[in-house]
Amino acid sequence: MSENPAPYDVIIVGGGPVGLSAALALTRFQRGMRVAILDRRPFAVPDDKRAFALSAGVKRVLETLGVWADLAAEAQPISAMKITDSGRGDLARPVFLSFAGDVAPGEPYAHMVPNRVLSAVLLEAVRARAELIAPVEIAGYAAGPALATLSLKDGRVLSAPLIVAADGAMSALREMAGIGVVSHDYRQAAVVTTIAHALPHQGVAFEHFRPAGPFASLPLTGNRSSLVWTESPAEAARLKGLPAEAAALAIEAAMGSSLGKVTVEEGLQTFPLRLQLARAFVAPRLALIGDAAHVVHPLAGQGLNLGFADVAALAQTVVEALRLGRDPGGSDVLGAYQTWRRLDTALMAAVTDNLNRLFSNDMAPVRGLRDVGLGLVDRAPRIKSALIGRAAGLDRGGPNLLRGLPI
Repeated sequence: MSENPAPYDVIIVGGGPVGLSAALALTRFQRGMRVAILDRRPFAVPDDKRAFALSAGVKRVLETLGVWADLAAEAQPISAMKITDSGRGDLARPVFLSFAGDVAPGEPYAHMVPNRVLSAVLLEAVRARAELIAPVEIAGYAAGPALATLSLKDGRVLSAPLIVAADGAMSALREMAGIGVVSHDYRQAAVVTTIAHALPHQGVAFEHFRPAGPFASLPLTGNRSSLVWTESPAEAARLKGLPAEAAALAIEAAMGSSLGKVTVEEGLQTFPLRLQLARAFVAPRLALIGDAAHVVHPLAGQGLNLGFADVAALAQTVVEALRLGRDPGGSDVLGAYQTWRRLDTALMAAVTDNLNRLFSNDMAPVRGLRDVGLGLVDRAPRIKSALIGRAAGLDRGGPNLLRGLPI
């Protein structure tokens, strides 16, 4: 006896930027695609102080999905990246490595976009293309020969040939599918906020490596910057509890007053940091994308970019399968998606993990060796070009969307 027809072709669990962009990609390039997006919170623009460095590849994704024009006014190009290193109490902060921001003439390797802006634009674009179901909680997941079903705590049962888990690092769907994770607690926390400053940033991003972890100052529109300050959990909690004026002074001191007087525009948020990789990116009729599949250290700003790369790969794999009359949730289709994404993700996780280990210490011999290494890289144009191309997410063999091509 066959299973009943499903009301949806794909059900996406998780309404963040990765889940929303997956729905947009699937419905834009496959006519008649029936997609539902579920979330445990009502669909709304988040009250979030984070901003994301969207790579050139992700910009191409958003252009191809037809939403970049709505983001452009709030997108700050990164014209250059400067990397410094110092020990505790050092006053001098020499620049050991710098990158020009263009991967091609007139094309910056990344733009800074506030999460609130990105989420609002994606949500508006998806409303007419997918059914939004929230707030709901998932009670169970089961995969059958032709369909997967999601049982909701309110008693409803939804089904589709393919379920996509975009429900974050603590993914309930991943756990229900029995997919384990490899994880490592960095014993660090990221302090995140937005600041205004007296001097113009000129589009330059700074990454200052300090013994407790990196301090990143990332340019936003106007004389404003987004900060990601890595500290011990105890110090992060102390900074979060400071009055606004005291927090501004601490930030200005950590920046070496490079941008003049600082004003904190929003209260500080803190996020614990860890490395986490799912042992598999797929299960029967289930695909993991975004933080459900991988969480990496933010020092390279690649977390969300990896999620958009997942979206590009999954959308292309599923759409091409449907055009050939194949089952979008079949093991062969999901296996192709997993093969496409696991190595790239593992490499980025290894790079960010080793960089954090290398730079988050104050041993003079180690500092000396790493600074010599940075200086050598700074004098090697081909290596710098390869690194900036990698950070920009530009891969000739990558998914179409990352190359600005339709599926």
